[in-house]
Amino acid sequence: MIETPDPPRVLVVDDELPIRRFLNASLGGAGWRVEEAATGAEALSLAASHPPDAVLLDLGLPDLDGIEIVRRLRQWSAVPILVVSARGRERDKIEALDAGADDYVTKPFAIGELLARLRAALRRAEQPEGGAEPVVRTGELTVDLARRRVTVGDREVKLTPIEYRLLATLAGHPGRVMTHAALLREVWGPGSTTQHHYLRVFMAQLRRKLEPEPSRPRLLLTETGVGYRLRDPDAGA
Repeated sequence: MIETPDPPRVLVVDDELPIRRFLNASLGGAGWRVEEAATGAEALSLAASHPPDAVLLDLGLPDLDGIEIVRRLRQWSAVPILVVSARGRERDKIEALDAGADDYVTKPFAIGELLARLRAALRRAEQPEGGAEPVVRTGELTVDLARRRVTVGDREVKLTPIEYRLLATLAGHPGRVMTHAALLREVWGPGSTTQHHYLRVFMAQLRRKLEPEPSRPRLLLTETGVGYRLRDPDAGA
């Protein structure tokens, strides 16, 4: 008899009962097992006693701020954390991502996008320690990280060393928002984390080489005021 793997378990942390019910139904219908917590203390207790495969976390909880929950979880767990919050300010997004969240979705959200980002976070978590997927494909773009080769359709694209490092950094975390500071640190070094104009210039160059319509990017996506992400391979065309 072949054993089927258990479906992934997600911990939904939100103090609004209608939101928890909606996510429970939507995620359950997509094959996830769902556990719920209405407070930060309950979330931390459940995460410790029954470690989930992913966490969907609201920031506005009655007892603890969500950012503090992210920090506490990151002290002992690498579980993927997706913040799902009505707070849409750039400062909140950057603070959550810098604290250790894997992604940030603003309410109201489309359930299809949330599921795609959840799958991407789970896929990253399942990768071997320190190893990104050797070949990343999204749309017509293929990034072969092992061979340092980039193609769009059947066309090979020549990139400068900095352009390639920027693209490879995003391809190492497909679907994940990378903050400006994180990208600058990875590509230019720790002394360049405030030089945002570097990113604007080289992202524009990458888009001219990779996007069918550089002014309407579909592969290299902007999270306004926060950073950039490579489109999730699971996303639709």
